[in-house]
Amino acid sequence: MAEKRIGWIGTGVMGAAMCGHLLSAGYPVTVFNRGREKADPIIAKGAVWADTPKAVAQKSDIVFTMVGFPDDVHEVILGDDGVLAGASAGSTVVDMTTSSPDLAQTVYRACFAKGVNALDAPVSGGDIGAREATLAIMVGGDSAVFDAIRPLFEIMGKTIALMGNAGAGQHTKMTNQILIAGTMIGVVESLLYARKAGMDLDQVIDVIGKGAASSWSINNLGRRIADDNFDPGFFIKHFVKDMGIALDEAGRMHLSLPGLALVHQFYVAAMAMGWENLGTQGLYRVLDRMNQKT
Repeated sequence: MAEKRIGWIGTGVMGAAMCGHLLSAGYPVTVFNRGREKADPIIAKGAVWADTPKAVAQKSDIVFTMVGFPDDVHEVILGDDGVLAGASAGSTVVDMTTSSPDLAQTVYRACFAKGVNALDAPVSGGDIGAREATLAIMVGGDSAVFDAIRPLFEIMGKTIALMGNAGAGQHTKMTNQILIAGTMIGVVESLLYARKAGMDLDQVIDVIGKGAASSWSINNLGRRIADDNFDPGFFIKHFVKDMGIALDEAGRMHLSLPGLALVHQFYVAAMAMGWENLGTQGLYRVLDRMNQKT
């Protein structure tokens, strides 16, 4: 893989760190982001700027996309100035955005028709996992393409698995987000209870974070709640998007997920309160406000 040219589209909270690992590993990287200022730190480290996703693809053998919403994925890959418009036969497109399984399959088919490889490879681990290169990467697509790209995944993550055909990576990420949703309501309610009872939240987490209630969310996002730190490692608005995709997929399966639907509504309330750009731990504020005396 050493001679491969890398393209990267989307240098946000997680994308910048993930791209940075590839750059640090010695790969030549061409980048694009809708706001160039967010790409400036990567450019300062040696990445080359391109004006469009199409231009990124024209200079790359493998293009990674890490953007916000399914509409963004469609635009940057399938749009008139998208990756596929500039991609050469034999190149590879890897979408690491959490997006819809249907769109992943659409991208796969469009790429296949042009002789371009495609993988959907959403990740879990948040900003910490991105910075520390410990992400879980769940992949859908052809096994030969996965095997070829795996060395690059290993630069960004620790748990890497091919889950099935196109769309399977996104389906796996939906199961992840459903579990996270249920866990987050438990985290914020337990810590709200502890705070109202006059407990020190860090001391509480020291204990419950090592027992049967242990989870990544309590040990990482719980600490941020204890510090009243609601800065985003993963935006509320993006989590609402993810839960919406999961609910849509569940609807197509005629599957009832009442827990997910309830937590989705709490997060929608957070957006209505103007907190869409907080981290997912900002759910604490919603429950706290509900319990304020008037």
